[in-house]
Amino acid sequence: MSTREKLTVALASDHAGYPLKEALIRHLTARDIDCIDCGTNSTESCDYPAYAVSGCCKVLDNDADLTILCCGTGIGMSIAANKLKGIRAACCSDVFSAKYTRAHNNANVLCLGARVVGEGLACELADAFIDTDFEGGKHLRRVEMINELEK
Repeated sequence: MSTREKLTVALASDHAGYPLKEALIRHLTARDIDCIDCGTNSTESCDYPAYAVSGCCKVLDNDADLTILCCGTGIGMSIAANKLKGIRAACCSDVFSAKYTRAHNNANVLCLGARVVGEGLACELADAFIDTDFEGGKHLRRVEMINELEK
């Protein structure tokens, strides 16, 4: 991942995802993972694309190793995040997908739907995503093919 001593995860949300983002920050901090809170900071209505960008830029600028984005379904954040060159975002609601999007797709952004998964499952998804390494091998060739699509 990086040369940092500790794993750093950026988190961002819109108003619907705000309570889930806060729960994830508490969970990750308890795991001794450094967290960068990229907003929003309330349940007041806001526009998720701006927060997708703020969270993803932490990975793109190498300030964070990974990013977790939360909105109502996770889908809007995922669509917005994947517009940014260098971002591979996946919206997940099961542990298998959260694990294998890292292992096979080298995803650097996990998107979660606060109206889809509860806090407990969200923490399990975050753990699976964070604790899984990219396998490389044949999967590297495929990720490189995805990177070519950005050109």
